[in-house]
Amino acid sequence: MSKQMKNFAHHLLRAVALLCALNLLVTSVQAQPAPASLPPLPDGLQTVSFYSPAVGREMKFDIVLPVDYDSSQKQYPVLYLLHGFMQNYTVWGRNLGAAFYAHELGDLIVVMPDGGNSWFVNWAESTGGQLNNWEDHIISDLVAYVDTNFRTEARREGRAIAGLSMGGYGALTLGLRHPDMFVSIASTSGALAHARNRAEDIAAGKPMPVPRSTSESEELARADEFISAIVDIPGFSRQDDRNPAGIDFKTVEQAQAYDPFQIIFNVPKNQLPHIYLDSGMEDGLITTALEFMQILLINDVPFEFMQARGRHNSEYWRRSAGHFMSIQYEVMQRALGNRP
Repeated sequence: MSKQMKNFAHHLLRAVALLCALNLLVTSVQAQPAPASLPPLPDGLQTVSFYSPAVGREMKFDIVLPVDYDSSQKQYPVLYLLHGFMQNYTVWGRNLGAAFYAHELGDLIVVMPDGGNSWFVNWAESTGGQLNNWEDHIISDLVAYVDTNFRTEARREGRAIAGLSMGGYGALTLGLRHPDMFVSIASTSGALAHARNRAEDIAAGKPMPVPRSTSESEELARADEFISAIVDIPGFSRQDDRNPAGIDFKTVEQAQAYDPFQIIFNVPKNQLPHIYLDSGMEDGLITTALEFMQILLINDVPFEFMQARGRHNSEYWRRSAGHFMSIQYEVMQRALGNRP
């Protein structure tokens, strides 16, 4: 492929990723009923508030506990699910079937945190009095809180992480940066080239993209009004408040430190977690997933990959959730010695 063709492909992928992210908020609200007819929470799902020192604010996460949790003394493996750009902690359990699949699997705790529109990285610079250490929010504060307050298998063998779109990028990046914490990492429709694209912009002297404001679209504003009431995190419910103030990466090196295409080579093969990738065949981001898969193939790294009919939308994620959750559940159960 010529250099011109490669550059065109990179720009096309970035445009597709941006359009997908901007459509996520509207798509999610269109799939939900009017506020007066909100369904009850799925069985076993509860919302937890806790203070996160890494971001200096009260945060929330949804959690699904096994049916027998209160009547047993067992410890359970935990799957962390990261949401996409312009989504929030409620999307996995309430809209994408994660609570249903958690109960189908049985002895599994599923935790669905909130990372705003942060890309789940520690920002190089925060302004406006904010703290934006979103990697630490997940890796240090959230995991410690869950392990302290719930009966978990608080070790690598009993812990997995996955995500969609922005969260797919986050799951692979955090899992590769902390391979001692997760036995399995998974991306569905992952925006895996995010940090690489930012590194290219920084090298070219381009400014950091300015997030789109809901004031620019009546449709986005209506969606934001509805969803913010559900999110209900003080000072962190509206989309405009969920965009971190500051700069994510100031140097190429900082971006590359959060680039899964780079950091995959930092982990010895015998310490790599189980890796799972999937994408819809009509999703423009499948090209990036296939590119990452080629790196794994060339370097003899075991992994699982699925491509199926589907786009970058809720319909696809409801189907993919049941698939990757069951695979990661089995990986944890085998690592814990619960399989023949």
